[in-house]
Amino acid sequence: MSIYVGNLSYEVEQDDLKRVFAEYGTVKSVQLPVDRETGRVRGFAFVEMSSEAEETAAIEALDSAEWMGRNLKVNKARPKTDGGSFGGGGRRGNNGGGYSRRY
Repeated sequence: MSIYVGNLSYEVEQDDLKRVFAEYGTVKSVQLPVDRETGRVRGFAFVEMSSEAEETAAIEALDSAEWMGRNLKVNKARPKTDGGSFGGGGRRGNNGGGYSRRY
């Protein structure tokens, strides 16, 4: 299982996350997604630790903690679900168009 870390500073780097989570155990991996177009960090990460007890300790200590000027959101990562796209709008009815975007 892994840990979801949200509301991260856009200045964060993988080594920063490794250092913080290493205080609670062995960090096996850190995934820090970046935006394909801008190359900028997307504001969240996934951290995998070597045991369930270490993950629990990190979650309890870091959830809502202030770090790099942001209040972190730290919890168990949920498995990715199949299906369901959240892309841009789509064609509406038979009125010749009408694209809509939701943000």
